[in-house]
Parts: sequence; C-alpha cells; structure tokens
Amino acid sequence: MWREIKPDETRTVTIDGGHKIVTYSFGSGDDVLFLVNGGPGLPCDYLREAHSCFVDQGFRVVAFDQLDCGASDRPNDPSLWTLTRHVWETEQVRQKLGLGKVHFLGHSWGGWQAVEYALTYPENLASLILSSTVADMPQLRAELDRLKAALGPEAVAMMQRHEAQGTFSHPEYVGAITVLNYRHVCRLQEAPASVMRSLSNWNMAPYTTVQGPNEFTYIGNIRHWSRLADLHRVEVPVLITVGQHDEQTPACALEMKLRLKHAELAVFPNSSHLPFYEDPALYYPVLQGFLERNRRTPR
Repeated sequence: MWREIKPDETRTVTIDGGHKIVTYSFGSGDDVLFLVNGGPGLPCDYLREAHSCFVDQGFRVVAFDQLDCGASDRPNDPSLWTLTRHVWETEQVRQKLGLGKVHFLGHSWGGWQAVEYALTYPENLASLILSSTVADMPQLRAELDRLKAALGPEAVAMMQRHEAQGTFSHPEYVGAITVLNYRHVCRLQEAPASVMRSLSNWNMAPYTTVQGPNEFTYIGNIRHWSRLADLHRVEVPVLITVGQHDEQTPACALEMKLRLKHAELAVFPNSSHLPFYEDPALYYPVLQGFLERNRRTPR
C-alpha cells in the first residue's frame, strides 16, 4: 500500500549535452523498478510515492524528474519536447545510474515512452509494466471522442466549437473538461498530497507541445503516433494495468495485449487513471505478483 517514504538517495546526473536530471532512489535491491511518470512536464512525486513501497519486497525503486520539470534543468527548448528524445533521456538516466536490466513501469505518457523504450533498448529490460497507457494515438483519440459523447450532443457541439476556435480557457469548455477529468482521470473526492504536489508544479509548455491543451484533446506532435504493428517484437513479460473508467481505456489496453507475445491484462473496476490511489487493494497485489514472478534475483 502506498505511503510516503523518503528517498535513500537524491542524485543529480548530467546527461549528454550537459543538462542535469534529478533522480530519486529507494532501497538497494538488485532488482530495479524503474518509474517513468506521466505528463509531460509533470514532476514524478505522484508516481514515486505510489510505488516506493516496493522496497518492502526487496526492490530498488528509482524515479526521476524529466527534463523541464520538477527539480531537473529547464532549458525551455521546444526542440527537446519529442517522444524520441525523452526515450533517449530515460536511457541516459539508466546508464548514468548504472541500473542494469530494469523492470520498467511507465504510466500514461511514461507508458508511451515505455513502449518506445522496449522497441529501442530491449536488451535493458527485465519486464515491462504499461500502466494506464496506449500504443496507438488514433485509437485513443477515437476512444476520447466516445467519452466526450457521454456528456451529450449539446456539450459535444460546444466543445468542438471551442476546439476549432482555440478558446480552451472559456469557462464552459473548462467546465466540460472538469467533468471529464473527474470521470476518467481521478474519481477521488480529494486527490492525495503527492498528486497535488505534481500538479501544482506542472510545466504546461512541453505538455501542450507534445499532447495538447488537456487530457481529452490531442493536437500536439504525438497525435499520429502508433506502435501497435511493432509490439510483437517485445520479448519480455508485460503487465498491462488500466482502470475501468480510465481515459486511456480498457479497449486500448486490450489492443496492446492482443499484439504482445507475453502479456497479462488487469482491469481495476473502481478506478480511472490512477488505480494505485483509487483502487489500491486490487492494484498492489497484481503488481506485486507480476514483479515476484519476474524477479531477476530470487529472494
């Protein structure tokens, strides 16, 4: 169960090109759970606090603030805000920390990185956890349109008008997004403190460039990305986790499972995009069981 644990080590590494990345390490086990969080532009507080408890199972848990967020450097260079460059950055962090093969857990945007990482650096993986994520943006965009449609035709027409005009800050549009966020991002009445810390320090510039103005409108440089056709190349065991009400929907999760050779899929009925906070009694046993079955070093 998640709880606040102070990092055993907070270390700054300098990646090629001179930028500094701040990393957080918990425990000292030989098996490394390597966390790459959502965003982009979001500090890693919410994901590292939710998973640092795996030190109790003998894992070393490692997270980092991606470039342009949290405590890491903020060069504010839009040319760096691409999926490919962020995957390279993630590999730089793994190398600089000397982590060896890792159990790579990518959540949301971190899951898109996880898919690309598995196809680019397969030799560095012990297992892969795709948490509330997708491998095909066209499918996700269609699913998001379906979620929007549940607001009713008048609301959809209003949202389409504002999206066409670029008036994303209009109160009626913001109101619709607020409802969707509650239904499909976090259904808790009060978000955990770690989530609020991440959200309060969100750098929206890379987020807008890569994704778009909000969680339900993909007009950034990622909008056409798809790796479904390549998932058969992933050889390591894969766990896919998704909330029943997740914005990155169970339909998207199923499509990944059908393309992967060695995949398990867990759907959590009481959660949306943050099952480790919304449905912890079901989430943690699933992840713990998968990690135990795929440890590199027996306990």
